[in-house]
Amino acid sequence: MKTMPAEWERQQCVLMSFPHEETDWAKGDLNEALSPFIRIAQAVAYSQAVYIICKDKTKIASMFCSTQNMTFIEIPTNDTWIRDYGYISIKEDGQRKLLDFTFDSWGGKFEASLDNSVNTLLHQKGYMGITPLESIDMVLEGGSIESDGQGTILTTTECLCNPNRNGGLTKEQIEKKLTTYLGTQRVLWLDHGYLAGDDTDSHIDTLARFVNPKTIAYVKCEEVEDEHYEALKKMEVQLKGFTTLEGKPYTLIPLPMTHPIYNDEGERLPATYANFLITNGALIYPTYSDKNDKVVHEIFKDLFPDKEIIPINCLRLIEEGGSLHCSTMQVAY
Repeated sequence: MKTMPAEWERQQCVLMSFPHEETDWAKGDLNEALSPFIRIAQAVAYSQAVYIICKDKTKIASMFCSTQNMTFIEIPTNDTWIRDYGYISIKEDGQRKLLDFTFDSWGGKFEASLDNSVNTLLHQKGYMGITPLESIDMVLEGGSIESDGQGTILTTTECLCNPNRNGGLTKEQIEKKLTTYLGTQRVLWLDHGYLAGDDTDSHIDTLARFVNPKTIAYVKCEEVEDEHYEALKKMEVQLKGFTTLEGKPYTLIPLPMTHPIYNDEGERLPATYANFLITNGALIYPTYSDKNDKVVHEIFKDLFPDKEIIPINCLRLIEEGGSLHCSTMQVAY
């Protein structure tokens, strides 16, 4: 029997991949770009191990006041979004197994050959111990799927059925593959919802997230004039139609949108509070110097009363197209 653990289940570690001189992050101030990664790593290390993949481990380690719970590993990378090329953890007959799906940089948008080799190299170096690793000839990004830990996967049609991933598989074909590899019993498909500036073709972790098996937090747009209003309203209607394994409606927790944030070229950036990370001892969420940063803090305090609620300013991250959750990947026990 196979299952994909939920993010709130016990984790061995969180993987991160830091910017370096050969990434797009170096076009600006690289030290400024490293700042949010350092803060995220510190927040993770508050309660568990964090494995930091980097180009120069001595240099990166020297940027921390304390390196407790941190392991620095030198592996070549193209970019930092390890959520989408890191391991996907499953349990098979009660034992942990790591899956290495193909990463094509969100439909071939960027070079990703180095990123696509990270899982194999990390495993070869022995950091995952004797945990078995299976490489799978299927494009699947970690940010494109949400698991409730009980056999339900929440995802988007725009991403998983996109022709730029696996040649444009049908929902039925995708579901069969998710059952085979993840032990999925059912898939909840969102057919609406997007964020301007998002390169991922509507990853679920930018739009809607399981908080527990009966609760989904999702992005809600209140501004009728906002370009996202219609699509996110349709997404909300669809979420209201979903039911739990017991056949009851989900408890839905709306997360506000930020004010529109633009880069120097006038392009809107994909700011979303849905891109939070659940760790063993903390809920780490992105902030954007927005009035709703504090509103969301109170929402997360109510949702996760037993965890430390840690905000991280992620304005620099969204300039490169991702946010906090995108820059991390948990490895389950």
